[in-house]
Amino acid sequence: MRTLLRYGTFPLFFIGFNGLGLWLIAGQAADALRYAALLLAVLTMLAIERLIPWQPMWNRDPGDGAADVLHALVNSGLTYAGIAALPLLVALLPWPSLWPQQWPLLVQVMVAVLLLDLGISAMHQLSHRVHGLWRFHAVHHAAERLYGFNGWMKHPLHQLLETAAGMTPLLLLGVTQPVAAAVAFCVAIQLLLQHANADYRIGPLKYLFATAEAHRFHHVRGPAGDVNFGLFTTLWDHLAGIRPTPRRVRPMPSA
Repeated sequence: MRTLLRYGTFPLFFIGFNGLGLWLIAGQAADALRYAALLLAVLTMLAIERLIPWQPMWNRDPGDGAADVLHALVNSGLTYAGIAALPLLVALLPWPSLWPQQWPLLVQVMVAVLLLDLGISAMHQLSHRVHGLWRFHAVHHAAERLYGFNGWMKHPLHQLLETAAGMTPLLLLGVTQPVAAAVAFCVAIQLLLQHANADYRIGPLKYLFATAEAHRFHHVRGPAGDVNFGLFTTLWDHLAGIRPTPRRVRPMPSA
């Protein structure tokens, strides 16, 4: 059972839950069904974290659980408010939409995710290097434990900055609302995967995908944690000449 969870968690979320979200969006299902799917994903990750924990102590709530829930509600609310306003923003563009709407939805979402990840990665790196931005981003790094639900633990202003950095290229291209909704769903699933307190493995793919196995290095205190800035991939780290997993550094909490 543990082996099944260890190697099945990533495909379950990355393919299974993301696929469910895209299927609901493509079928124009009610928003409530999409939110129910996200809730199911959260509950599933919480269960997996108890069955194959990376650090058993992180499953105990030291008093941050309520704050994490509040951050999740506020920050996810801001994200979906932006999606609701997207058609109005696209309509203000002084040029026709350049978005490849004729492509299959899955391909559109994959392209959108890569563009979003580029913007978020750039803002994330700046937030570690510019003091004024770090003051807001430091809220996220104040976490003493990592578990699926605290991926949303961010200062609302920094959440807006990261979202703007990721969504602006898509907005300028005239991205459609269904694609934006699918991307937002994928972001929520990825935050669960990235911060999960679960000892799941993806083998050599950890050098490409920004999973918990790689992202724990980002939460190492000090300069050693200046790696793995992408939300979905470490591709932009590679292109920037950053080694995704630093040598001679152990991930949280041992560092």
